[in-house]
Amino acid sequence: MRILGVDPGTLNLGYGVVDVEDELRMVDCGVLNLPSRIPVEERLRSIYAQLSKIIAEHEPDEVAIEEPFVGRNVRSAFAIGRAQAISILAAADVGLPVFYYSPASVKQQVTSYGRSDKQQVWEMVRVQLGLTEAPQPHHAADALAVAICHSRRRLVSQWLAEGA
Repeated sequence: MRILGVDPGTLNLGYGVVDVEDELRMVDCGVLNLPSRIPVEERLRSIYAQLSKIIAEHEPDEVAIEEPFVGRNVRSAFAIGRAQAISILAAADVGLPVFYYSPASVKQQVTSYGRSDKQQVWEMVRVQLGLTEAPQPHHAADALAVAICHSRRRLVSQWLAEGA
């Protein structure tokens, strides 16, 4: 099973690809960096094109996307929501199932504590993937955390289905 995790953003969109067999293995990760000086519609077009290439190259079986956190900065949440929608479209265009996780769910699955700070999440990503250091840039580590979260949820669902 190959999972593409996405940490959406219109300036920095993180992606992480993991294989799930007997253990987790990182395949690739990175960040799509988009200049703020170009119009948002051009950034969204670029996200779609680049994410479509990543999907074509790595051929994931499923896509997991982090949902925007709506705190006090509603404008930021809307921007993240746009990038999330484009990520969903790129996956849907090739028939991939998409799963959504809140930031707290990702933290809970990766660190066993839903209020972990970013450093704790990055360190657990490093440990769970057997890496010598946390993936850089941090948006890539966040995307890998989303993929790890999905792999854990998927495993629990399989266990429950087998026990039923």
